[in-house]
Amino acid sequence: MDNAIQQKVDQWLQGNYDAETKKEIQRLQSENSNELADSFYQNLEFGTGGLRGVMGVGTNRMNKYTVGMATQGYANYLRQSFPGEVRVAIAHDSRNNSRFFAETTANVFAANDIKVFLFESLRPTPELSFAIRTLGCQGGVVCTASHNPKEYNGYKAYWNDGGQLVPPHDKNVIKEVEKIQSVDDVKWSGGEANITLIGKELDEKYIRMVKGLSVYPEVIEKQKDLKIVYTPIHGTGIMLVPQVLEAFGFKNVHIVEEQKTPDGNFPTVAYPNPEEKETMSIGLQKAKDLDADILLGTDPDADRVGIGIKNNKGEWVLMNGNQTAVLAFNYLLEARKEKGIAQDNDMIITTIVTTGMVDDLARGNGVTCYRVLTGFKWIAEMIRLKEGKENYVIGGEESFGLMIGDKIRDKDAVSAVALLCEMAAYEKEKGNTLFDKLVELYIKYGFYKEDLISITKKGMDGQQQIAAMMQEYRNNPPQTINGSKVTTVLDYDNGLATNVQTRDVSPINLPRSNVLQFITEDGSLISARPSGTEPKIKFYFSVKEELAGADQFDEVNAKLDDKIRAIIKDMKLG
Repeated sequence: MDNAIQQKVDQWLQGNYDAETKKEIQRLQSENSNELADSFYQNLEFGTGGLRGVMGVGTNRMNKYTVGMATQGYANYLRQSFPGEVRVAIAHDSRNNSRFFAETTANVFAANDIKVFLFESLRPTPELSFAIRTLGCQGGVVCTASHNPKEYNGYKAYWNDGGQLVPPHDKNVIKEVEKIQSVDDVKWSGGEANITLIGKELDEKYIRMVKGLSVYPEVIEKQKDLKIVYTPIHGTGIMLVPQVLEAFGFKNVHIVEEQKTPDGNFPTVAYPNPEEKETMSIGLQKAKDLDADILLGTDPDADRVGIGIKNNKGEWVLMNGNQTAVLAFNYLLEARKEKGIAQDNDMIITTIVTTGMVDDLARGNGVTCYRVLTGFKWIAEMIRLKEGKENYVIGGEESFGLMIGDKIRDKDAVSAVALLCEMAAYEKEKGNTLFDKLVELYIKYGFYKEDLISITKKGMDGQQQIAAMMQEYRNNPPQTINGSKVTTVLDYDNGLATNVQTRDVSPINLPRSNVLQFITEDGSLISARPSGTEPKIKFYFSVKEELAGADQFDEVNAKLDDKIRAIIKDMKLG
C-alpha cells in the first residue's frame, strides 16, 4: 500500500477513534486492502455544496469523524461571520445513518455555543430551507445524499437566506474545514442545552405557506376527486406531501403502499431516483390499475419530483424534467395573467442546461427569464440579488426540480407535487390532460426535446479520466456534430463564448464552472458537465423542430429521437 495512505490508516488506528472504527479498519486490512486504500487515499472533499460519499470508515468516507470535522470548520466560519448569537437548523432524510449524522452535527454546533434547531425526525430538504428563514437562522445543514444509491450519504450546508452556500461563503467555509486537521480539533460535546427539537409547528407553517401558492383553489374544489397516485420512494415525502394535498383540497389520493415506509435500504428500487423508469414502475402500475389522472414520485429528501401522465394514445409515460418545468412555468405565468395577479416586474429563473423553451415561454408572457449555473443555489442567489426590484415567480431546472415562490430557497418537490396536481385539475376542468397542454405548447413555441446521458468513471482515477475528457474537448472542440457545423463554443470555466466562424470572443457573465456547450448550425445544443457530487460526466442534448399540429406529434417526436441518437453516436458517447 502507498506510504501516504498507510500513514493515514495508522493515524486512525492510533488516534482518538472509537473501537468499532478501529476494528473495521483492521478487518479491511486483512480482507479487502483495495477497499481500505479507497477509503483513505484522499480526504472526502468538502465541496461548494458540502459532503457526499459512500458511508464507511476512513478519510474518504461519510462517517462520524468526517462529518464532525466538517461541522467544526463550518461552525468556526459562522462564528467569524456573525457576531452575537448564531442559530442553525438541522434536518435529515430517511437514509441509513442520517439521524446519527444529524445528531453528530447538532452536538458539534452546540458545543461551539451555537443555538441549534434540530428536527425531531426526518423531514424534506425544502422544509429545512423554510426553517432557516422562519427561525432567523444564520445557517443550516441537511444530512442527505438526495437520489444517490443506498451506500451514500451526504451533508448539505446552507446560509442565512435558506439557500446553499455560494461565493464567497462556499470557498471560505472550505478553507475553515481544511484547517481542521484532526478529530482532536473538534468540540464533540458539552453544549447539549443549546439544542431545541422542532417539528409539528414548523410543519403547520410550511403547509400554510405552500397552500398560499395555489392560484385556482376554486378549480380544485370542482376537481377534488382528481385521482392522484403518489409514491415517496421510502423517503421523507410521506411526512408532508399527503398533508399538503389534503390542505389543497384533493380527496382522492392513493399512496403506493410498497414504498410508503421510510427505509434507507430502499428495498423496492435499485436507485431511489424518480428520474428512473424502474424506480417509478410500481407507481406506474398502480396508476394504470386505478386509471388515475396523475402519478407523482419524490426522491428520499423530497426535493425532486417525477410525474407520470397519459399520452395521446392513453398510454402512461413519464415526463422528463424539462417537460415538467415547461408545464409548471407556463401554468404559473398563464394562470397569474388570467387571475389578474401578474406583476410588471415578474421574473423566472432557470439554468444553462435547461430547455430553451423556457425562454420562449418568458417572451410569450412578457416576463424576464434569467439563466444561471446548474444548481438551485444559483437560483437562490439570483432571487437575493433581485429582491425588492423584481418579483420572483418560479425557478427550475432539468433535474426534476422546481422552486415556487420565494419563501424557500431550494428545490421543493412537496410544493411541486401540489402545483402539478392543481395543473392537472385545471386542464381536466377544461376537458384536457397535461399531455394535451404540452402538445399545445409545442405547437405554439416549437417542439423542444432533450436527453441526458451520464458516464461513470469509478475508482481512484475516475476523476482524472473525467478531467482528461473535458480537457480534450477544450483543446480540440468538435468542428461538426452530426453533420452540422459547430457555430459557438461556450466555456464557462474560462468565462468565454467563442464564435467559431469569426473567432470573435465575448464574456459569459456568470461565475466560473466546469461546463462546455456546443451550439450547432441546425440549432442543436450539447452540454458537457462533470457532476459535482458523483464520479460522473453528464452530457445534455437539446434539439428542436416545428410542430404544425397535434396529429404530427408522433412523427416529429420520432424524428427528434433519431436526431439525438445520431448526435450521441457521432460524439462516440453511446
